[in-house]
Amino acid sequence: MHTPLSLALTATTLVATMTPGASLAATPDTVRWSPCSEKAAVTSEKVAVASEKAALPPLECATLEVPLDYRDPDGRQIEIAISRLASKEPSQRRGVLLTNPGGPGITGLGYPAVLAGSGLPQKVLDSYDLIGFDPRGAGRSTRVTCDLTQDQQDRGNLPPYAYTAADVAREAGHARTVAEQCATSRTAWMLPHTTTANTARDMDRIRAALGEPKVSYLGGSYGSYLGAVYTTMFPERGDRIVLDSNLGPGGYDVTAMRSLARGLEDRFPDFAAFAAAHPKYGLGTTPEQVTAKYFDLAERLEAKPVQGIDGTLFRGLTFDRLYADANMPVLAEFWQALDTDRPLPPSPPSADFENFMAGRFYVMCGDSRWPGTVREYQRNVAVDRLKYPMLGGSSAGIGPCAFWPDERVEPPVRIGDRGPSNVLMAQNERDPGTPLAGAQELRRAFGKRATMVTADQGGHGVYPFGPNTCANDTVTTFLTTGQRPTRDLACPAEASK
Repeated sequence: MHTPLSLALTATTLVATMTPGASLAATPDTVRWSPCSEKAAVTSEKVAVASEKAALPPLECATLEVPLDYRDPDGRQIEIAISRLASKEPSQRRGVLLTNPGGPGITGLGYPAVLAGSGLPQKVLDSYDLIGFDPRGAGRSTRVTCDLTQDQQDRGNLPPYAYTAADVAREAGHARTVAEQCATSRTAWMLPHTTTANTARDMDRIRAALGEPKVSYLGGSYGSYLGAVYTTMFPERGDRIVLDSNLGPGGYDVTAMRSLARGLEDRFPDFAAFAAAHPKYGLGTTPEQVTAKYFDLAERLEAKPVQGIDGTLFRGLTFDRLYADANMPVLAEFWQALDTDRPLPPSPPSADFENFMAGRFYVMCGDSRWPGTVREYQRNVAVDRLKYPMLGGSSAGIGPCAFWPDERVEPPVRIGDRGPSNVLMAQNERDPGTPLAGAQELRRAFGKRATMVTADQGGHGVYPFGPNTCANDTVTTFLTTGQRPTRDLACPAEASK
């Protein structure tokens, strides 16, 4: 459902006639659907999980042309790849459910199939045509690149853990180089236009092309922000809006990046309890001992990497594996192998990693302004390293956004409370990637527009991937009947099945 953070670690209005509510297409385009190729159906890390549960249903694909720059709608056009899993019950079909698995920078073309294979209830599948798409810059849509070398890809887009101000200053050179490569790449012409606001405008073009007066939406992680932006820019075009695993109202900005360290601290006690309850892994018999083992391994690997894993990568992979409870045994085996220098468990290779990293930079750096001086990052690292020592020295560090070109086509979209009350937010209490604190900020920004259901569980992704039936049933009821809880709902923890 959401951006694999091992990937992340190796993360308003236009003037004149193009106002947020302005019609972007007078008449529906003709969408010519045809069977998707096998490659087009590949999406996030959830594919493997869903494939194990059930055969993924086949999808139809099509391509839509949209303006590169919506201020010049008749100018240069780019392609957006879209997919469909059509309802098989026309009498029950309500409309379309546009979906997004997160990112930014990852493909969403295969996501409708992933949702269906991961337990999306049949009554939801009957109620909607599920629509997936590759956002501008990603996958089979018009792509972006930063011409990243293999070494740059291996370094990832979260900085090495900084222990000192000098560490931050040293990393600034690498960050500047990547920013310059993005700004001089063969797709640099897309740089100012690869933003969340423009992806939201693309979504409205998809709506119009499908001939739908309104769309419902299900998006998670970064997709929560994309949905929030869409329903802010086009408040009357949204039907039932579900935002899952929520970023704060600023999207994937410097605050969100720094919050990853808080997310790890929120989530880690779940793993510490698991490892302590399974002494066969040799990581400790109490949560305190498991926590001490984390810092011990990070320090040892920083001094002497094992099988290519250094301290920064160890932290990042630990963070990533905490996205789902099902990964805890694999994470414990990974730690055990590093601790005893045994062969590491196999890890599947990341497909299309350069495009993912580039797309992530284009959106994150283009959406908002980041601190522009090394000194500011040095201060942030000093604070977060003490406050959230597990990851704070990395997540507060300096990256390419510090040196991004100044050109911004428009300011960030400001999420507010104007519009219909048709937003349901779903959130885990202990989410490492999008911590509860950020979701609560977004909830406050939406005011009367939103209701939030919070599940007492850990991991990244509530619906339909999490086991909490109270939260899942709440979302299903909203998507199928339009009924939300009358006030924010807290779902208690449920015993594992």
